[in-house]
Amino acid sequence: MLKGILAISGQPGLFKVLSEGKNGVIVESLLTGKKQTAFASAKMSTLEDIAIYTTSEDFPLKQVFRKIYDLENGGAAAQTNAKPEELKKYFEKILPDFDKERVYVSDIKKVLTWYNLLHSKGLLVFEEVAETGEEKDKG
Repeated sequence: MLKGILAISGQPGLFKVLSEGKNGVIVESLLTGKKQTAFASAKMSTLEDIAIYTTSEDFPLKQVFRKIYDLENGGAAAQTNAKPEELKKYFEKILPDFDKERVYVSDIKKVLTWYNLLHSKGLLVFEEVAETGEEKDKG
């Protein structure tokens, strides 16, 4: 689901990887549709590699997106311009044991913004996998 989707530090939105070049990757902005080169010197993170801190173990972003999707019955997430306390309460519904010391309101806003962007582009596709199937993904 999140394969080939990048967050690039200092740039708004998310980017879809189109191809790899000598000095970086060619990406397309999911916000504007514009293509550009993301140079190797840029700080890029694939959404597949991002996890949210919890009080026990880190929780993969794709599973956070699935919990939002389930909570909202396949709809969009809460608005990111809500008050900080409202955002924290909303996020607690999604991930009750998120680490309140290390997950900031700005992180919650980013997760919700990314979810809504992917949702609006029809890129949130979840495999219908039972709990036991998730262990296979980790290997």
